[in-house]
Amino acid sequence: MHSDLIGKIEKARRYAQEPERVQIHEFQADVRGDNGTNHTVKLHDGHWNCTCSFFQNWRTCAHVMAVQRLLNPMLTPQAREPELAIEYQPQEVVVS
Repeated sequence: MHSDLIGKIEKARRYAQEPERVQIHEFQADVRGDNGTNHTVKLHDGHWNCTCSFFQNWRTCAHVMAVQRLLNPMLTPQAREPELAIEYQPQEVVVS
C-alpha cells in the first residue's frame, strides 16, 4: 500500500476517535419506531423535523431525541437543544 494512503488511514482513525472534530449542519435519517413505522428525521439550519404526528404538535419527539443523543458530540449547540412548542417555565420550589 502506498505510504501516503497509510498516513491518511491513520489520520482517519485518529479523527474518528475525536467526534468533536466533526460538526453536522445537515442530516437526514429514517428511524424505525416501536410499531415498525419509519419516521424521517431531518436537521436543517440547526432546526429538527420529524414526520411523526407527535413532532407536529410538540416540535420534538422520541425519534429526534434519539438522534440528538447519538450525534451529540457532532451537533452544533443549537441542534443539541430541544425546540419545544411550549416555553418551559421552571417553577420555584418553596421549602417550609
